[in-house]
Amino acid sequence: MTTDRNLKRRVRARAAKTGESYTAALRNVRPEPSADEPPRAAPLPIAVAQSTVRTDPADADGLRASGAEVRRLMTDAAAAGARLVHFTEGAICFPDKYALSELGPDEAGPADWSRAAWTVLEDELGQVARLADELAIWTVLAAPHRRPAPSRPHNSLYVVSDEGAVVARYDERTLSNTKLSFLYEPGAAPVTVTVDGYRLGLALGMDVHFPELFTEYERLDVDGVLVSYETGGVPGRETVTTEARGYAAANSYWISLAVPADASGPHAGIIGPRGGWSASCPPDGTPAVAVAGVHRDDELSPYARDWRRRTRDRVSL
Repeated sequence: MTTDRNLKRRVRARAAKTGESYTAALRNVRPEPSADEPPRAAPLPIAVAQSTVRTDPADADGLRASGAEVRRLMTDAAAAGARLVHFTEGAICFPDKYALSELGPDEAGPADWSRAAWTVLEDELGQVARLADELAIWTVLAAPHRRPAPSRPHNSLYVVSDEGAVVARYDERTLSNTKLSFLYEPGAAPVTVTVDGYRLGLALGMDVHFPELFTEYERLDVDGVLVSYETGGVPGRETVTTEARGYAAANSYWISLAVPADASGPHAGIIGPRGGWSASCPPDGTPAVAVAGVHRDDELSPYARDWRRRTRDRVSL
């Protein structure tokens, strides 16, 4: 720790003298790594997308339109140099409680998932996977995950590698009353993936309202969490960005917050480990991507995390 304190003192002294940022001063003061030290990971360019959300999984034309928009935004992200593009909950479809209701279109009830256009949905996901391979870009995309009847689907995030393979799936754990009563079965576990040396956690839907899930990911030593969220117009959704920024700052990691393209709601963006915006999509609700280079903040990590972990152990949090 003495070495760490001395390094920080020298960095701050240089920053005060030259007017450089702490990060710039650190680059000039830090000793060159020895030959046997592992190389430092280059920043990971992540694109977060806000896109149009449609609510009827039986609408084949709507599913195709959503898939086409997702692929257009994937192309935009790749052109901007992103290695990973992250989409909102409902990027292909976000079923509302009436769309598949067994009680009819005007009354909420258990969903009849046999009416969903599964073949079209799976074809759109297949096209996304092929484009991910073609563009060499990792893609994180939400969609219902079909399960054998009579089991309900999961509300899921698929992780498609830059070679077009589905390498992970996260199932939303903290379902709303509507989702749990009528639509989905909950998931059971956190999921992480590693992209270019960076470990990323996954969160979906109502997960954003549960801080313990984000503390869990900190304990799993992630560099960031990809959060996909769709409110469906529920009052209070403006708190989502406040919560996400707080989790980023409290856990000293990055958060990518993907939401729908909706001028009346929060906009998508990437939040740094101090809780500030590093990139954001247009607030007017235009479908778009924003890109930021995720990196490890030498001033905050691992020092802030180590301190929090020691404190938690000491006070049994």
